[in-house]
Amino acid sequence: MPGRLHPGEERDEIAHYPVPEGIEIAPLPWYGSLANPLAVGRALLGSVRTFWRVLNDVDAVLLFGPHPSCFVFATLAALRGRRVVLGVRQDLPAYTRNRHPNRRSIQFMADTLEAGYRLLARLCATVVVGPDLARNYRRARRLLPINVSLIRESDIAAGPSRSDYDGELQALSVGRLEAEKNPLLLADALAALGPESQWRLTVCGEGALAAELGQRLEQLDVADRARLAGYVPIDSGLLDLYRESHALLHVSWTEGLPQILFEAFAAGLPVVATAVGGVADAAGDAALLIPPGDADAAARALERVAGDAELREQLVRAGLERARAVTLEAECERLVRFITS
Repeated sequence: MPGRLHPGEERDEIAHYPVPEGIEIAPLPWYGSLANPLAVGRALLGSVRTFWRVLNDVDAVLLFGPHPSCFVFATLAALRGRRVVLGVRQDLPAYTRNRHPNRRSIQFMADTLEAGYRLLARLCATVVVGPDLARNYRRARRLLPINVSLIRESDIAAGPSRSDYDGELQALSVGRLEAEKNPLLLADALAALGPESQWRLTVCGEGALAAELGQRLEQLDVADRARLAGYVPIDSGLLDLYRESHALLHVSWTEGLPQILFEAFAAGLPVVATAVGGVADAAGDAALLIPPGDADAAARALERVAGDAELREQLVRAGLERARAVTLEAECERLVRFITS
C-alpha cells in the first residue's frame, strides 16, 4: 500500500491507526499540504519510482483523489496492464473553499483537479463515498457509492445508549478540529443553550483549531461545561463514549459522508448534524438535520432531543437500521466485488 509517511511516524502506525498484518506500506515522499505545489511536484518524482516498483506485486490499484499523482499513477498502471479503480472521499472544491477562503489560486487548482478527475472517471471504475459524490461522478465508467464504516456487526447495540435524560446530559462531537469541520461552532452552540442548561460537551479530535476552540470556550464562559478529549481511538474508548453520551453533535461546513454518523447510529445514540454533502441522504429520518453555521439551531435540536422521548426512540430505531446495513464487513465485501468484477 503506497502512502505518504510522515518523517516522525513509525511504519507500523499511520495517523493513529495500526496497520494490520499482511499489509505492507510502501512509503512515498512526504509533503505537508496539497496547497504547496512545489513540494507536491518534488514529491511526485520519488513517488513515481516507488509506485512503479509496487506495480510488480499487484493486480489492481485503487487511487483516491482528486490528486495530481493519481493521473500519473493511473497512466503507469494502465501501461503495466493493471486494473485501475478511482476513489473519491470528499468534494475537493468545497473542501478547498472552506480551508482556503481567500486563496483564489488554490481554489482554481482544486477546480481543475476535480474537472480532470471526473474526466478520468469516465474511463475508470470509480468508488465514491456517499450519494452526494455519486451525483458528481454519475458519468463514471462504473460507479459504486459506499459508506466508510468501522462498525462491525458485533458493535451494534440492541437499543438506545441511554434512557435517562433528566439529569446532566452529554453531547459528543467527534472529528478533526479543522476549518471545514467548523469546530468553533460547538462553543457557540453550548453558549446558546444558556447557563442553566443540563448539556455538557465532550469533543474528541485534534487539529489546527484545537487551541482556538479552547479559547472560544473560555471567551463564551462555557469552558467549565466542555472537555477537549483529543484523539480517542474507536477501539480504545470512543465506542464507550458513544454509548455513555446522550446525543452526537456534528457541525461540519462540508462532508462526503462522515463515518461517525454510523458509529453513533450503531451505539443507539440520537444524532444532530448539519445537512451538508451526503449527510441528509445518509441520515434521512435517523437524525435531526440543521443548517450549517447556525448555533441556535444546534442548541434547539439538542433541547428537542432532551425533551422528547418519542423523538429519541424514533431516531434511535432508524439509526440502528441504517447501521446494520453499512457494517465494516458488508462494505468491504461490496468494495471487493466491485474491484474484482
